[in-house]
This record gives sequence, C-alpha cells and structure tokens, in this order.
Amino acid sequence: MQLNDPIPARVRAIAVGQPLRPVWRNELGGLTYQIGTGSYVKWAAHGSGLDLAREAERLTWAARFTPVPVVLDCDRDDDGEWLVTAAVPGEMAVAEQWKADPHTAVVAIAQGLRAMHDAMPVDACPFSWTRTDRVARAHASLEAAELDGAPWHEDYAAIGLDAAMGRLADPPPDDVLVVCHGDSCAPNTLIGDDGRWMAHVDLGSLGVADRWADLAVASWSLTWNYQGDWQGLFFDTYGVEPDRERIDYYRLLWELTP
Repeated sequence: MQLNDPIPARVRAIAVGQPLRPVWRNELGGLTYQIGTGSYVKWAAHGSGLDLAREAERLTWAARFTPVPVVLDCDRDDDGEWLVTAAVPGEMAVAEQWKADPHTAVVAIAQGLRAMHDAMPVDACPFSWTRTDRVARAHASLEAAELDGAPWHEDYAAIGLDAAMGRLADPPPDDVLVVCHGDSCAPNTLIGDDGRWMAHVDLGSLGVADRWADLAVASWSLTWNYQGDWQGLFFDTYGVEPDRERIDYYRLLWELTP
C-alpha cells in the first residue's frame, strides 16, 4: 500500500533510522507504519477523533485471552499521539492474496471472530460497547450538529436522520452478550500463509455488547472488500442463522456511531 502522507517527525524518531513501510490510513486520518520487520507504529494527530491510549488499554487486556498485538509504547506530544505494538504473524484479510481467494478469507474472518467471542470473558471485561452507550453518543452527536447523513452507506442514505434516530430508539432485545471487537471489518483480521486466522488488530472500541454488533458489521464489510456474495458463508462458518432485524439495527447504529 502506498501512502502519500508525509511521515510524522515522531514516527521517524520512533523508527530510529529503521525502514518505514506505510501500511494503512484509516478514515479519520490515522496512519500505520511497519518499522523494519519487528513492530508497528500508529500515529494520530490531535483532533482526529482517534484515542490510541484507549486502544492500548484494550489491547493490553485482550492479550490475556486472544491473539492481538502486544503494546510496546503509547504516548503523546504537542502534535499527536502514537501507539507502538509488536509485529504479529499474518496479513490483513484484504491483502491481494486474500482478495483473490475470498472463500478462504471469509472462513478465516468468521472463525476468528467466533474464537474471539468465545475466548474473552464478559464478566471480567471492564469495557462497554453496548447499544445504550452508543445510542447516547449518537444523541450527543446530533445535539452537536455532527450528524447529517451525508457520508452514510447507500443502504441507509435515504432513511433520513429523524427516522434513523427513531429506529435506534426501538432496539431488538440482546441476543448473546460477548466481548465485541468493536471494528470487525475484514481488514482487522490477520490471516496466515495457511489460510487460517492468526490475530485481530484495531481494538480501540472493544467492549461488551450483543454479538450482532460485530456480526452485522463484519458481514457487511465483505460486500465492499470482496467480489461476490459471501455473507451466507460467513454466517454458516460462525455458526448462526442471519437475524435480519438485528443486522439492520446494528448496521444503522454503525453508520451513526462506528
């Protein structure tokens, strides 16, 4: 992946002369680089909306139960904040190798998400990602005039903000509470050379929630990362029947509060 953004001075300092390879630029402008072959550094300018200290805290907790990057450093200065993690095996599920083999990628994503949900203990998790918390954030964003519907996915672009907020006020009951990834889109599963899932990354929103909060987004992301319809395989592999009401609800909630 090529990134045109200039490398932040702090990132160069952290690399200490080692090669830097751009890996990812997220929608909020956060940048990720590989340092040599042994670690990764995330950088976020102040005001981006990214909270890397929050992610570091969640990674440190999750590492006790499931494969995630180990935190090496996390700090901030006048320009922004950074998070350095040890390298973990595997490539993102949207690497060219796996885009060309979506069946393998989708099975790995579904198996990885199920394993993560099964491994992390709800009762011991100090973090929340419940719909109640997220709907409250949506209302706060509405009051701050930060929601206008313009960037919404085409599936929801025509619903209108008032109708969307009304829909969020009438949620389906929880199905199964798990510790959710919080951003279960395809790129955040790492796959090994053997086609099996290896680890998860980008856990800044990890917390307890209905499993459909993850399932709805993970299955949705397949439609914009791979050619063809792979949602049926995803749900079959995870081991659950698609629940259209919960899928629609949590996809709409994602549009308002990712």
